[in-house]
Amino acid sequence: MFLIADSGSTKTDWRLVVSDSQVLAIQTDGVNPYYQTTQQIVNTLQTQLVPYLHKAAVTNVFFYGTGCTGPTVNHLVADALYIVLPDLQTVDVNSDMLGAARAAVGHESGIVCILGTGANACCYSNNHLIRGIQSLGFWLGDEGSGGYLGKTLVRDFFQERLPNDLRDAFQIRYALDRPTLLENAYQKPFPNRYFASFTPFLSENITHPHVVELVVTAFDSFLTTYVKRFPEADQWPVHFVGSIAYYFAQPLRQAVQRVGLTMGQILKAPAERLVDFHKDE
Repeated sequence: MFLIADSGSTKTDWRLVVSDSQVLAIQTDGVNPYYQTTQQIVNTLQTQLVPYLHKAAVTNVFFYGTGCTGPTVNHLVADALYIVLPDLQTVDVNSDMLGAARAAVGHESGIVCILGTGANACCYSNNHLIRGIQSLGFWLGDEGSGGYLGKTLVRDFFQERLPNDLRDAFQIRYALDRPTLLENAYQKPFPNRYFASFTPFLSENITHPHVVELVVTAFDSFLTTYVKRFPEADQWPVHFVGSIAYYFAQPLRQAVQRVGLTMGQILKAPAERLVDFHKDE
């Protein structure tokens, strides 16, 4: 019996694989070792995951998560899992980028991008990441992500670049003032989650010309800054994984066409495909 986790900054999708025909879906808050200690991760798992396992004897965990970039931070997640799962024998902690690639491409080759709360991209072949980008996180990068889209929207609102109809609708919806904005941006944890929470407003107004241009421009920036720089971009299709890619599929396709890339598939979330990948191993 094994667990698979796909963890972003906002949420973690878990799959408890009991048998080939029995898979249990569980969702918890996101786990990110860059922002959380082992004890904080333990608290999340103990309260939000363990009660739904019904004392199942989990022996293996395949954990794919944002911020899981190497041994220095990966052990924080592994240690927490060993604490809360007493029957655990092995834990394999890898980046969310590898999880997205295995879900989207399986055993083939391709360029795979994550567009969720955060953003990332890689080239993947023979079950491994062969080329990637140096992600600088929310404040210095993440173009095209939910955090970036929300940050751009809020900035346009306060700098009075939104058309009047959008500005009025935004103010009615959120009643957001500058002190509240700055507190959430600079004093509270997870500013990327906070700004990503504004993306439903963009989705609901996606036919508005200003919103279309805002979203397509953000995707353009992501694709030209990162994906176009891969030598494989001229030959390989570009696949996308994540809620932002899924809910903004039309402007994303528009951006891919505009920058001259070949569109691949879009997955809302990788968890189900990861179950299939690890069942086949």
